[in-house]
Amino acid sequence: MLELLPAPPVDPLWELTAAYGADDRPERLNLVLGVYRDEAGTTPVMRAVREAEIVLADRSASKEYRGLSGNTAFNRAMLRTVLGSGGGAAGGPAAVPGDGPAARATAIQTVAGTGALRLLADLVRHTRPGTTVWISDPAYVNHRPIMEAAGLRVRTYRWVGADGHHDAAGMLEDLRQAGRDEVVLLQGCCHNPTGVDPSARTWADLADLAGRNGWVPLVDLAYHGLGDGLEADLAPTRMLAERLPELLIAVSCSKNFGLYADRTGCAIVLSPSARALRHVDTALQNAARTLYSMPPEHGAAIVATILEDEALRASWQAELDTMRGRIRANRAALTLQLADLGRPALAAVLAGQKGMFSTLPLNEEQMLRLRGEFAIYGTTTGRINIAGIQAERIPCLARGIAAVSGA
Repeated sequence: MLELLPAPPVDPLWELTAAYGADDRPERLNLVLGVYRDEAGTTPVMRAVREAEIVLADRSASKEYRGLSGNTAFNRAMLRTVLGSGGGAAGGPAAVPGDGPAARATAIQTVAGTGALRLLADLVRHTRPGTTVWISDPAYVNHRPIMEAAGLRVRTYRWVGADGHHDAAGMLEDLRQAGRDEVVLLQGCCHNPTGVDPSARTWADLADLAGRNGWVPLVDLAYHGLGDGLEADLAPTRMLAERLPELLIAVSCSKNFGLYADRTGCAIVLSPSARALRHVDTALQNAARTLYSMPPEHGAAIVATILEDEALRASWQAELDTMRGRIRANRAALTLQLADLGRPALAAVLAGQKGMFSTLPLNEEQMLRLRGEFAIYGTTTGRINIAGIQAERIPCLARGIAAVSGA
């Protein structure tokens, strides 16, 4: 049987990572994987995470199964954090005091943000088989495979214009074709791979268009807190939740809690109907049961412990602010270096981006030159991880980019 298996495609990011590992040049620079690195070049465990782990160790909690919805305290904390009000009934759509978005939401813990996207894609397929999901062009490398693996059709909408800035007019023109009950996948902030985000006005236009045409936004939240600050980064998602009857949200705790290996995430669904939410909750649990049964507990317990403790939450937010500040400083330093090297247009493009990633306006040949001649590893589409650069290496990075970009 296995001899009949055709050669499958290799994941491009992990293929690049393997190539980096085999490169013996001491000056090599890995800007491929989307992880935060400090000035020592390591991905640190956040202080609040360490403190929460001590609390959890002292409690010596049982390792008994949590259930298909995962950690209920974590789910409640995610509803409060993402939607900004109410507490939610984790793992179920029971009534919540007040009339905010959390009162009409349900949440289920998932295997990271990727698992949340897949569960929500399965929910869409179960509700409306073969429907279309619209993704940005370019998009996060895993968006199309996840949606297609769930049996959904994929179409794209424009994202970046020729000037390197957000193409709001092109995006809205494309999304006017999205029909009722189709899904539009939007990244809530710090767009991966481009670092280019819509303006507040464009977010409002998207809400208006969704309301008129009846399509459902699916917001991918993976980098909140690393763009303009936690509240500002969540503002577009909260606005959609306030204005639209239905909303799907996939949340990752990998980046802003540094829980990459703990695979911690959450799927949130909003609906005006309590009956619909009960069915949604069961459908999500059933999908989880067939994919992985129950999500891992450790990361969710850490996040719940942090968000439920005022001092730990303050410590986490302070460290998150420091991480965001370092990312901004890296981008500003790279921008200044490129301008000084006679590349002002390229510098201007990078200056308008935010979050962990930037997309260089370089073609595949130029990115291969950057790797071959300067040992600088980014994707062939131009994406580099701004959060992975040590400050002392920025001049070298700028010289390599300037050299391959031409006059």
